[in-house]
Amino acid sequence: MDNNAKWVMEKKIERVICSLEKNNMRGYLVNSEEELINKVNELVKEGDLVACGGSMSLKETGILEYLSSGKFEYLDRYEEGLTSDEIKNIYRKSFFADAYFTSTNAITEDGELYNVDGNGNRVAAMIYGPDKVIVIAGYNKIVKNVEEAIERNKSIAAPANSKRLNRETPCAKVGYCMNCESKQRICGQYTLIKKQNIKDRIHVIFVNKELGY
Repeated sequence: MDNNAKWVMEKKIERVICSLEKNNMRGYLVNSEEELINKVNELVKEGDLVACGGSMSLKETGILEYLSSGKFEYLDRYEEGLTSDEIKNIYRKSFFADAYFTSTNAITEDGELYNVDGNGNRVAAMIYGPDKVIVIAGYNKIVKNVEEAIERNKSIAAPANSKRLNRETPCAKVGYCMNCESKQRICGQYTLIKKQNIKDRIHVIFVNKELGY
């Protein structure tokens, strides 16, 4: 991306940040992983209890490694050897976290967060529980409205995640949603966060690059 295109995208992100703030959510723009870590350090204290939802964006930015660095009390859902009951327990403990890290499937220009989940643990924690929710997203997650958010999930997020998770679903074979009845379907819980009652509980950090699905 050249400097002119980067400038256009920065202006777009700034407009979305203004929309988020009208909805009682905070927004930020960073231009590198180093700036991202610095922003996280402003929002989360050393020793805080932290958890995360499943997210390629967190993995790509190195946030998962940072959370497990020993600086925080990290509820690590990815720890090797965990049983299904232990993972379920981590999901439940996450509601008591000081900060919950995740990404989002789409962010509308009106400052709304659209997400589709399988188990629902991620969207549940975004809606209620943790004192702070820190959403990390690339500019590719910005869409004009809810209709585009729904289409984005059908055409990009759902098939890409199904493929990543090796699910035996139609979208993992053809590359787009077929509204399947598969037992391995990952789309179960659909949520739209339009406004927060608790001001500044949700923090959205935009990284000025493409991230995740």
